[in-house]
Amino acid sequence: MSGPVNVAPSMTIVVPVLDEAVQIVAALTALQPLRAAGVEVIVADGGSGDDTVALATPLADRVVAAPRGRASQMNAGATLATGDVLLFLHADTLLPDGAVTLIAEALRTGREWGFFGVRIEGRSRWLPVIAALMNRRSRLTGIATGDQAMFVTRRGFTAVGGFPDIALMEDIELSKRLRRRSRPACLAARVTTSGRRWEKHGVWRTILLMWRLRLRHFLGADPARLAREYGHVPRES
Repeated sequence: MSGPVNVAPSMTIVVPVLDEAVQIVAALTALQPLRAAGVEVIVADGGSGDDTVALATPLADRVVAAPRGRASQMNAGATLATGDVLLFLHADTLLPDGAVTLIAEALRTGREWGFFGVRIEGRSRWLPVIAALMNRRSRLTGIATGDQAMFVTRRGFTAVGGFPDIALMEDIELSKRLRRRSRPACLAARVTTSGRRWEKHGVWRTILLMWRLRLRHFLGADPARLAREYGHVPRES
């Protein structure tokens, strides 16, 4: 485990995207005050067929093309990052106020990585319950999901080899690797993420699907097959 960070570290936010033209402008506009304060923003595109890249280009420091898949896209963004700290942010997730300061304070304690609590935005009355369960589970297990805006020092990320290049559960596997080096900083502040997938496919149906996929992943199932069941389109070889 590395020593405490005694000064505010430089930071890069990596945003993996795929066909996010509808919301990419709003997502990146929310990050402009951080860019003005010196935070680097890199968008990693997985081959969007819409206007995502064109819309993102003026609102990011760099837009990089990468093989489709969040793991490969986030690794591509991290490779180009100049920050000492990497923050991985989904395009449908908004950071809380003061996020950069909260991360810097957490890293000063000697932790190498961490994540935020989550609030799920949407119409279903069950979404707050899901968020509460996610927050409790992540605190108890030290395992985060990508919706929770994971952050990690560049040193820690490099030491564990970055995200494993698998089609699904890359966030869980990265958490496991990082947990061997450092306990996570579990920040109480919450990111706000969209409940669009839960509502599109049905809240309880999605919950049961994710539980089943996680169990099968734990039992050694092929991540590519799990990704297909989750609804991810496999990338071309």
